[in-house]
Amino acid sequence: MSANLLSIITELAKIRQLDQERLRDVIVDSLYNAISKRMKPENELEIVADYSSNYLGIKFKKLVVENDETFAQISLADAQAIDKNAYLGQLIDTELPINALEPKLVKIAREEISFKIRRLEEDRKMFDFEKQKNQIVYGKIKKNEYNGYIVDIGFADALLPQEEQIDEEFYKIGDSIRAYVLSVRKRANEITVILSRAHPEFVKRLLELEVPEVHSGEIDIKKIIREPGIRTKVAVYTEKANLDAVGACLGPKGIRVDAIKKELHGEAIDILEWSDDPQILIANAIGPELVQKVYTTDKGRFARVIVSEPNKNLAIGKLGKNVRLAARLTEYKLDIYTQDEFEDKIAEERRITSHINELDGVSEKIADILKEHGYTSVQDIFSATEQELWNISGINEKTVMLLKEAAKHF
Repeated sequence: MSANLLSIITELAKIRQLDQERLRDVIVDSLYNAISKRMKPENELEIVADYSSNYLGIKFKKLVVENDETFAQISLADAQAIDKNAYLGQLIDTELPINALEPKLVKIAREEISFKIRRLEEDRKMFDFEKQKNQIVYGKIKKNEYNGYIVDIGFADALLPQEEQIDEEFYKIGDSIRAYVLSVRKRANEITVILSRAHPEFVKRLLELEVPEVHSGEIDIKKIIREPGIRTKVAVYTEKANLDAVGACLGPKGIRVDAIKKELHGEAIDILEWSDDPQILIANAIGPELVQKVYTTDKGRFARVIVSEPNKNLAIGKLGKNVRLAARLTEYKLDIYTQDEFEDKIAEERRITSHINELDGVSEKIADILKEHGYTSVQDIFSATEQELWNISGINEKTVMLLKEAAKHF
């Protein structure tokens, strides 16, 4: 290690894209750590780095001893040759250029400098990668490994894990791909960029690319719920009265959303308008053209959605996907009914909560007989068969017919 080391720092910083000031600190700290191990506090070690003159050296105080054994000491004879008044125990100011140090010390310092420079490079890479986090990157499939695809994204190799892939998407080596930078992992000395095509934020970033109003912030994406490869629901909102948030995201003739569907290999994308009114939001999430009425409970997050018979399957969706995604987006438990089914459900609930004494034509005597046999609610009578009621002692055929008719119209 020679004095021209300081002039090398600038060049090294440029080549490896390292911060020059931090690199200089590494040099000084490493030298201090290596040399201070051979000294005591009273030696008052100081590293001298004069960048203007390209000088690197050390200042310290040498201890005057009878016979010196380390370079932090000076013999009395040598000290008195410099100053005839020198005495044992005296500390004498000394300065040495770096290239005058013992080779062993220089080697130790060089090893520490090399180690810290590697750490600086890792930190710089980590910082560069962190800047890419939550962004969309372009890359090419490099290879397919057991845990996912290795993707060349230009500044690094990245991993698209199996769990972050869309089902039934397959790539060949050399295929181009777009993905969302989910995270950056550092293990030991290895940095891995983790990609995702399954994350909801991937759809959000695609919308920002395709829809200028989303990119500018005029349209706010309130929430995205996604089943990768199948369906995504995006709730959007704008405060601008003259801007149609849903229409802007769809684009003329659906061109904007179609571009996203193409990127996602046909995944359905539902753009819906956000509302703070839960009934409106639920209708929008299911499909406003499908919904006739929404009833929400006063307590708890439960809602019943009324649709026409032809629209029921569409509202539920294939394998229940549509209503399930709508439930996740609205955070309500949703039940889909036709008007007739809803009325039947309400009637059933009314019968369940109504006591048998409330049935028309039921005397106290008949009520007591029914209770003895486990019939306590109107629903119990409604659900029982005529034969079951005929088998009860004290209940004749005429009474059975009256009970069944009353329960039916309750």
